[in-house]
Amino acid sequence: MSETAKLSVGGKDVDCAVISGTVGPDVIDIRKLYAQTGKFTYDPGFTSTASCDSAITYIDGDEGVLLHRGYPIGQLAEDSSFMEVSYLLLNGELPSKEELDGFSHTISRHTMLHEQLATFYRGFRRDAHPMAIMCGVVGALSAFYHDSTDITDPRQRMIASHRLIAKMPTIAAMAYKYSTGQPFLYPDNSLSYTGNFLRMTFGVPAEPYVVNPIVEKAMDRIFILHADHEQNASTSTVRLAGSSGANPFACIAAGIACLWGPAHGGANEAALNMLREIGTVDRIPEFIARAKDKNDPFRLMGFGHRVYKNYDPRATVMQQTVHEVLGELGVTDPVFDVAIALEEMALSDPYFIEKKLFPNVDFYSGVILSAIGFPTTMFTALFALARTVGWVAQWNEMIADPEQKIGRPRQLYTGPTQRDYVPVGER
Repeated sequence: MSETAKLSVGGKDVDCAVISGTVGPDVIDIRKLYAQTGKFTYDPGFTSTASCDSAITYIDGDEGVLLHRGYPIGQLAEDSSFMEVSYLLLNGELPSKEELDGFSHTISRHTMLHEQLATFYRGFRRDAHPMAIMCGVVGALSAFYHDSTDITDPRQRMIASHRLIAKMPTIAAMAYKYSTGQPFLYPDNSLSYTGNFLRMTFGVPAEPYVVNPIVEKAMDRIFILHADHEQNASTSTVRLAGSSGANPFACIAAGIACLWGPAHGGANEAALNMLREIGTVDRIPEFIARAKDKNDPFRLMGFGHRVYKNYDPRATVMQQTVHEVLGELGVTDPVFDVAIALEEMALSDPYFIEKKLFPNVDFYSGVILSAIGFPTTMFTALFALARTVGWVAQWNEMIADPEQKIGRPRQLYTGPTQRDYVPVGER
């Protein structure tokens, strides 16, 4: 016999089915609550509400678990590639060698942008934020690729998915090049997905660009670690936009706009800015003391996580990668010294251990991206590049869901009750 939850409202008892997933908390089905009681639920931020069912990503924040289609994120980041993880998220299973080669080949054939989009870039101010450009260009893709906007056609949906995954590195690299005044570089399909992006970003036409394998692996790991994260704000935005029947390019542009918010995609930039504020290793104790002081508004950015109440499983891989990249590039910057020393102090300080304020993925990724040479304005654009495959996978899952309907949250109205209009001369 299936379990039910009983709710008593106004003397009336209502039975709500309890639904179990394959793993994780059960959910109480309240879809008929309004029809049966005339009442809504109130859940600001939807933090206690499952907005959909999904088979893509599972998170257990208390235990520090992140699974993509059942595979632990640590194993994927250590042993897999971003193309392999992209295939997994889109198709549900890890690819065979032939399937991976075919998928990578397909993606490589969609890396170029329509030539007229170069003119589109030049309409922006030189100092435009890369995320402003990303929003505009991705949204504009639907004006150039009319043959993949019919969301009722599974083949068109997949073509649009491939195009978005393939073109996002080109779009992001062009945004960077535009800000520096350097010429755009066309993709080189002889390189890997990540190697091609590095060349388009840091290469110049005047000389050949040699991809550093350590940097390439670090960037590939960063892409994997940011590929999907369940029903976060930007993913929920993509699903909400998609529920109206909007074309896939518009939906991903909506996700980019949401990701732009500092509370979502800007955390690694905030962490790096904090390290710069600290400045030198000898000032770390001062800032740790401030972080412990409840009366001081200062907060250590890049520590702890809203979802993970234990160690961020993505941070373990990034911790190793930081040392690999800094050692390979030999960069000298007090910020990196502060990062390493702060990490050591926080991991051994009883206060941080008790509060479970461990370094998260944003703490490490900001340090790595800065060492590679990315300005902080590009950090969120790189996040959007990586998260595109997750957005696309979630969008495809939603479109194929027979129970999918247009998103329509309710509200607790607290405004004036009905009142009569008074002509302007009588007010």
